[in-house]
Amino acid sequence: MPDNDIYGKMNRKDDHINHALKYESAYNSFDDIELIHHSIPEYNMEDIDTSVCFAGHKFECPFFINAMTGGSQRGKEINRKLAKVAQECGLLFITGSYSAALKNPDDNSFRIVREENKDLLLGTNIGADKDYKDGIKAIEDLNPLFLQIHVNFMQELIMAEGSRNFSKWQENIKGFTENIKIPLILKEVGFGMSKETVRKGIELGIKTFDISGRGGTSFAYIENARRNNKFSYLDDWGQTTVVSLLSVKEYMDKVEIIASGGIRNPLDIIKSLVLGAKGVGISKAILKLIEENSIEEVIKTLDSWKHECKIIMCALNSKNISDLKNVKYILYGKTKEFTEQRKL
Repeated sequence: MPDNDIYGKMNRKDDHINHALKYESAYNSFDDIELIHHSIPEYNMEDIDTSVCFAGHKFECPFFINAMTGGSQRGKEINRKLAKVAQECGLLFITGSYSAALKNPDDNSFRIVREENKDLLLGTNIGADKDYKDGIKAIEDLNPLFLQIHVNFMQELIMAEGSRNFSKWQENIKGFTENIKIPLILKEVGFGMSKETVRKGIELGIKTFDISGRGGTSFAYIENARRNNKFSYLDDWGQTTVVSLLSVKEYMDKVEIIASGGIRNPLDIIKSLVLGAKGVGISKAILKLIEENSIEEVIKTLDSWKHECKIIMCALNSKNISDLKNVKYILYGKTKEFTEQRKL
């Protein structure tokens, strides 16, 4: 069956891409944190180690390409480009939700990334509304390093065609942790995670969390824009990435926390690591690069980002990611007010 027939009725995924590219958050919490410069260094640039470990694997780069798309012809081409970039740059790449492929066995907008890049550092994604058996199917098809389970509660509530049934989510997550053999990551989709959410996730057996805070892609905005919904006052729902990282600090010795949501550049990456993140996921910033530049240009940019992370770490007198946790910082504005009121 031709690709245009496979994907002809799957415009929702393309709507998500279009509106994600249009949306610009009016506020980014990373601007509320200032790192304290270190003037007398101890290390040479060649001494700096940016490798990170999470979800049972070591990665040479502290940032990765986070879940975005799939399930449409356009999503297929974006995934193909992202996978090529990831392969060339040695980056981890996580596909968007595999649910589309579960609904349509002919959909190869996900499988193509593995078919064309045998050695790709690959993860995939599935919703908490799915049974663990669907997760097993995704694993069999893609052979990923780990499986993300996304929780998109507010998106579903605002989405005109979204689910209204959530009572089985906890049971499903528990099913994943009890039956899936590869590492799992519980992932938000841009609304942030509270310490209460992480606590519940731990009870369900989750060991790695992607807090995905407000400040980047807003699925509230996207779903409002798609259907002209009247919930625009919810476009800024949720907690920011920096606030989420600070909120779950007490659990960072017990579980792994990954930062994503509004990461714009290497400085935001390093700020996330200073706040205790084990790794940093990037979506929109890389999607925009892919849409506006050639694959070769994107590879050049992301290779530069890897080098720039080392520059900033060197300037902070941090030889490795663990050293970044000792870097002093100052909080300003809304982030400072939030943390003080929450007594973090």
